[in-house]
Amino acid sequence: MTKPDFSTDAGVAAYRAELRAVGRTPRLAGFALVVLGAIAVWTSPQAGGVGETVQFVGYAALAGGWMLMLAAIFMRTRHHRRRMREMEGGRP
Repeated sequence: MTKPDFSTDAGVAAYRAELRAVGRTPRLAGFALVVLGAIAVWTSPQAGGVGETVQFVGYAALAGGWMLMLAAIFMRTRHHRRRMREMEGGRP
């Protein structure tokens, strides 16, 4: 990988695009799970006899979604730190 070029606006934009791409799949999957979990929890009172099950599944989806989103943030931060070390001439 080449070192990021922050001397131009195009280089900064390219690095931002690179960071946005890191962890994209877990971030989007986590967001989808959070939205679906919130909908499940919100609609659980109207679910009748299976309301408790729907609510449990909703909370599980919320927890799983937030874990995925936090994992994506961790991946992105780790990638950024590694790239900045490359710029400073440190270990890769």
